[in-house]
Amino acid sequence: MADGSVQSTTGADSIWPLVRFQFKVTFANSAQLSFQEVTGLSAEAQIIEYRAGDSPIHSAVKMPGIQKYTNVVLKKGMFKSDAELWNMFEAIKMNTFKRETITIHLLDESNANLQGWVLNNAFPTKITLPDMKSDANEAAIESLEIAYETMSAAS
Repeated sequence: MADGSVQSTTGADSIWPLVRFQFKVTFANSAQLSFQEVTGLSAEAQIIEYRAGDSPIHSAVKMPGIQKYTNVVLKKGMFKSDAELWNMFEAIKMNTFKRETITIHLLDESNANLQGWVLNNAFPTKITLPDMKSDANEAAIESLEIAYETMSAAS
């Protein structure tokens, strides 16, 4: 385009994959926390295999079964006087923890929600504190592992 005019990118915007470095995590009963990394968003349907004894086909029929979700791991930097993840983990007392809804949104350049996932009946199961090394040159990162019962698309 030698005349200096700018070509419209309306059609081109939809051909690029989404970037994954801009996201937000919102807890239903807590303030929004900033995380460095979210891993483990995964779901699968377990397979049920069945074959009747009088079936003329010598293989099992496969059907979708119960859905299974992996735990999500949230990682964030530690800050002075910030004990939010530790307090969430400490609140677990023999099934008396109030389960909550966690929403994870993938954001665009203007921080608008592009796509999201809702984790229902979520609760923390594990906290990992940073390793201490006298010769390390990195930020202290803590992580919280979250179990949940179901996942759905966020609006």
